[in-house]
Amino acid sequence: MLHIKATDNSPEILLSPQKNSFFIRGKSSPEDVRAIYYPVIEWMKIFIDDILEGEFKNFNAENPLKFQIDLSYFNSSSAKFLYDILQEFKRLNTGGTPIVVEWISEEGDTDMIDAGTDISLLAGFDFSFITKKTGGQ
Repeated sequence: MLHIKATDNSPEILLSPQKNSFFIRGKSSPEDVRAIYYPVIEWMKIFIDDILEGEFKNFNAENPLKFQIDLSYFNSSSAKFLYDILQEFKRLNTGGTPIVVEWISEEGDTDMIDAGTDISLLAGFDFSFITKKTGGQ
């Protein structure tokens, strides 16, 4: 498991195979984007190699690996690392492990929906787009 706590400018990141809980949420505009995302990419490479070698057998059609991206904002440097993370997941997808990527955005946030659509197309992944209600309604 890898858990990185959120700060004012960096997202909370949880990668927990045991709980099938994989998410990035919050705001992603850290000063040193590499310091945040390099450990995530390295962890992902090892985890995905383990799945491909048969160490994790709990992901299947009834229980796909679910990765949620729930960002209120991300900068272009963060977008590059989101793409890199999705490319790691793509290794699993082509290896037969089903993956569901959920792009979560606030109701009416067309910029985030457009960004998710662009990243989905670039990464070659179909996303499930989920809208959450904004507060106070």
